[in-house]
Amino acid sequence: MEYIKRHIRDVQDFPSKGVLFKDLTTAFKDARALHVIGWDLSQLYRDKGVTKVVGIESRGFIGGSILAFELGAGFVPARKPGKLPADTISMSYAKEYGTDTIEMHRDAITEDDIVVLHDDVLATGGTMAAAYALVKSMNPKKIYVNFIIELASLNGRAALPPEAEVTSLIVY
Repeated sequence: MEYIKRHIRDVQDFPSKGVLFKDLTTAFKDARALHVIGWDLSQLYRDKGVTKVVGIESRGFIGGSILAFELGAGFVPARKPGKLPADTISMSYAKEYGTDTIEMHRDAITEDDIVVLHDDVLATGGTMAAAYALVKSMNPKKIYVNFIIELASLNGRAALPPEAEVTSLIVY
């Protein structure tokens, strides 16, 4: 984890003043760091029977795709409205300044699936809580929740349901 941490860039005042943003793009561009992230993520779920990984737009697509590949599972994108071509289901959620919506294809998850929901960073938890509710509405066998980074001081886990099994590679 120390190798990965050394490759995460801190960006002050992004996306707004007073926020210290943990930028994973600097880790993603380093071949060894990207490999370590993929390997460490996959080891968390290697023996769990995962059939689908849902990656949340947009940086969740990166780790989610790698995780799906490593596990031999399918990859499902959770996207902003209007980005998916077929019939979708959606979930809206509150943000600091208004609301947002996340969508998935209606046929993306079945009752036989064991799912890992993946995003790059757990901050306040609103996006993941909406994604969790969306996937849960499809009645899979099991849902796991995963992040590369968790910002513990923002208490994002509190936004997730108590039954959510949450794992983060790095906790700040």
